[in-house]
Amino acid sequence: MFEFERPHGGERALLVHINLALQEDQDDLDEFIELVRSAAVIEMELVVGSRQKPTAKTFIGKGKLEEIAGLARQHEVDVVLFNHILSPSQERNLEKHLECRVLDRTGLILDIFAQRAQSFEGKLQVELAQLKHLSTRLVRGWTHLERQKGGIGLRGPGETQLETDRRLLGKRIKYLNNRLAKVSRQRAQSRQARKKAQIPTISLVGYTNAGKSTLFNALTNSSVYTADALFATLDPTLRKLEVNKELCVILADTVGFIRHLPHDLVAAFRATLLEIREADLILHVVDCADDDKHEKMQAVNQVMEEIGAGDVPQLLIYNKIDIPGYQPRIDYDETGIPNRVWLSAISKAGFDELREVLQTRFSDQKLHYQLALRADEGRILAYLHAEGAIEDEIYENNGDISLNLVLSAALLEKLYQKFQLSDKRVQIQTNRLAGVA
Repeated sequence: MFEFERPHGGERALLVHINLALQEDQDDLDEFIELVRSAAVIEMELVVGSRQKPTAKTFIGKGKLEEIAGLARQHEVDVVLFNHILSPSQERNLEKHLECRVLDRTGLILDIFAQRAQSFEGKLQVELAQLKHLSTRLVRGWTHLERQKGGIGLRGPGETQLETDRRLLGKRIKYLNNRLAKVSRQRAQSRQARKKAQIPTISLVGYTNAGKSTLFNALTNSSVYTADALFATLDPTLRKLEVNKELCVILADTVGFIRHLPHDLVAAFRATLLEIREADLILHVVDCADDDKHEKMQAVNQVMEEIGAGDVPQLLIYNKIDIPGYQPRIDYDETGIPNRVWLSAISKAGFDELREVLQTRFSDQKLHYQLALRADEGRILAYLHAEGAIEDEIYENNGDISLNLVLSAALLEKLYQKFQLSDKRVQIQTNRLAGVA
């Protein structure tokens, strides 16, 4: 059986994209090419084909397999990149036939993340995601070591090389999980401190390359790395933003999202993405000049649901208005609440409109409210305690609780969305008004 040496890294790459007739949610070819360029490899050639559905053994048919093998030998490529998610057995079979390394879409994204991670936490998260992905593919490069060791002095029972690798991987994954749990606790303490100081937190989210980091730098006078590439920034960054003389908020820049973001990455970055889930407001940055903006917005919202941030209030930021020549403006929903701001992070047009909306949402006025909770609504009670919103609580004989609350407009909106509370249950005390502590 042919054995090949696994290269440490591939620079000359052959790209493969197959259109599947029976698959509705296709991966975008242009986005795949951007991913490849972000990985800093040399694109030798692009192979495009069509099939009704993938084959179980090699994903592609025999004819296309021979074509790719010939091109791989002709260009002496180091790696063949597929714009699809391959099973471990498909990767193994493709590598045997093509005699070079094969990476699927998930492996490519993981490789880009490994290049971009700079902080200690980011490196831990990427390594964890890589090891979880690798743990399902160990057999791919170690089939010749999957037997017991033999020879003089080595005969008898013992671990196979594959079993040893699995055990070592398991220990490393456990170690990384413990370290990330410690980081998660530290982040939780920081969030609690901000809540006690009543400093609102705003998270920037959006599809990768929508201009989040450029907007973040322009608003906070920071120098977070930016580039016209997918996943140009990876590590989360928090900075203070002075909306006006009376209002300061914490602005958090986070990793960009993408279609079919690997589940291992979502799981590994859960501690970081908690900054989004615990935010008071999400600024969803959208490239308004992108023809696929609505599909990309849907992809972002899908990841938000996965991490439990689907109920956090959102404000859409339509960025890059200078490209189509739009004017800055504020759009309102049917109830008169601002739901979209059109701006340019490059020219800073529309920044005054954004500050106006943020000032409205995080007004320095808080109102007194009354809320009656049933005995089985302990989650709402715990949440209001954590937010420091309870002024007084009265327990009734039947177990119900009457609460006197002090809420800002932003916290009230978050309360409605997080627990689907009817506005009829939260009664305002019109004769009382409270200022920010």
